[in-house]
Amino acid sequence: MHEYSIVQALLDRVEAEARARGATRVHRLSVSIGELSGVETSLLATAFSLARERTICDLAEIDIQQVGARYCCRACGADVPRGGPLRCACGGEARLASGDEILLERIEMEVP
Repeated sequence: MHEYSIVQALLDRVEAEARARGATRVHRLSVSIGELSGVETSLLATAFSLARERTICDLAEIDIQQVGARYCCRACGADVPRGGPLRCACGGEARLASGDEILLERIEMEVP
């Protein structure tokens, strides 16, 4: 389960950001997870609740937003529908525009 290593990297990043700002506590994290990232959001939430103990995120909540896959044309930038050929009406090839990301979007922290 690689969700635990993702959570550990997330906690390391949040701790560094909190320390840089002199925060005493983190209240909430917001994370975006692409549907094609290979991350199970329920496992990520469970891993976070276990790994956050004895960290600055000890009482923090995590909001996980799942991002759907979206394709667009490399040539003209138009959206290309899922489920069919990954080619645009203009003849250009489609590329994945979103859906494979793992992003820390927001940290809500207490700074004295």
